[in-house]
Amino acid sequence: MTQVTPVSTPKPRRPRPQVMRLTDAAAQRITELTQRADSEIVGLRVGVKNGGCAGQSYTVEYAHEIRPTDEVVEDKGVKILVDPKAVLFLLGTEMDYRADKMQAQFVFNNPNQISACGCGESVELRPAKIDG
Repeated sequence: MTQVTPVSTPKPRRPRPQVMRLTDAAAQRITELTQRADSEIVGLRVGVKNGGCAGQSYTVEYAHEIRPTDEVVEDKGVKILVDPKAVLFLLGTEMDYRADKMQAQFVFNNPNQISACGCGESVELRPAKIDG
């Protein structure tokens, strides 16, 4: 007698949450960067590396190809490739771009960020004491 093993259908997976989202300013800046690049760029690769005063820092670099392990985020017509080691640190993050008279940079509004240091970006000032 042949025994038949029942075939189980796999449970449908829940949709994965989008790791990051972009503001309009960030998407516009990424579009500008990819159009101005010297070579073919598929998007920006975002990650987290150890180092800096608070222990970690964000990384942003040109991505020339999509790696099999990259988490691909498509938002507002551009691609962000997230390093797989950074996904848990970046989950729920909004990437913004801000420019003012002193600097222009990508800013990460990250609900997972506990603290940040101000290395060279902020100072504390108080009025001078005048003897009189």
